[in-house]
Amino acid sequence: MKRFVAAAVLAVLTLAACGESSSPAVPGEPRSSGPDVLAKAPVATAAEILPGSTMEKIKKRGELLVGGSLDAPLLSQQNPVTGEVEGFDAEMGKALAKYILGEPKVKIVNSASETREALLANGTVDVVFQTYTITEERAEQVSFAGPYYTSGLTIAVKKGTTGIAKPEDLNGKKVLAGANTPAIPAIKKLAPQAEIITFGSDPECVQALKQDRGVAYVQDETILIADAKSDPAIEIVTKPFTEDPYGIGLKHGDDAFKKFVNDWLKKTQDTGVWQQIWKKTIGTVVTGEAPQPPRIGSVPGS
Repeated sequence: MKRFVAAAVLAVLTLAACGESSSPAVPGEPRSSGPDVLAKAPVATAAEILPGSTMEKIKKRGELLVGGSLDAPLLSQQNPVTGEVEGFDAEMGKALAKYILGEPKVKIVNSASETREALLANGTVDVVFQTYTITEERAEQVSFAGPYYTSGLTIAVKKGTTGIAKPEDLNGKKVLAGANTPAIPAIKKLAPQAEIITFGSDPECVQALKQDRGVAYVQDETILIADAKSDPAIEIVTKPFTEDPYGIGLKHGDDAFKKFVNDWLKKTQDTGVWQQIWKKTIGTVVTGEAPQPPRIGSVPGS
């Protein structure tokens, strides 16, 4: 599903997070342009909401608690005008909420990449939609439904920078990355002589790149495309060089909820709702038809 895109992009309102910082929970109600997509989203039958299950607890509460971001354009970003949270991850969370509740009522808890496991374990959130790469190591602490999306890392530089065309070219150079993101192990593997400098948010990474505090910035392709189109001072110089399967984080050991969420995801794909959400969000930047969704349970740890 990888593609390197040099197409026209709709402007984004603000820059994205490459590592998230904690803040109070924020309501994530459907945006005004969303009801047509979410109106087609499936709803679970009463028989699927098992007595004593996580699903029943959520239904009784009346809202789904989602660990996510508030500043990741195209994925999960709070609109500074409306206050609503928009993007692919945000819309998928709303679709899951509708499946459980009959309406897309969510509360997004802006979670840090370092604290997602704890938030799931202590029940602060029910699920995590946050470009949460499925790994076997993480699967020892949390359960993963999905994968629900696949992306990959690429490299951005300050416009005019030369000599970087592949990950190995980062050796011996200062490289920027989000704290506790998949970029760090990828850089260590492919460019072990690189000096990695981390920041807690995407705006910080972009600013550091423009200030020449690093010569390159490694991040998810979708986020970097949005960044490059928002700021002409930076440009993308490589195709994606990893394949990162994103999973829906769940509390470890809750097998009934995992099956429920996987069943929902399959229905969302089969009914075309997944594809419509993609077109409404990531598809405003990436041209062409929606990609084939990844196969559920197809990667170790899922």
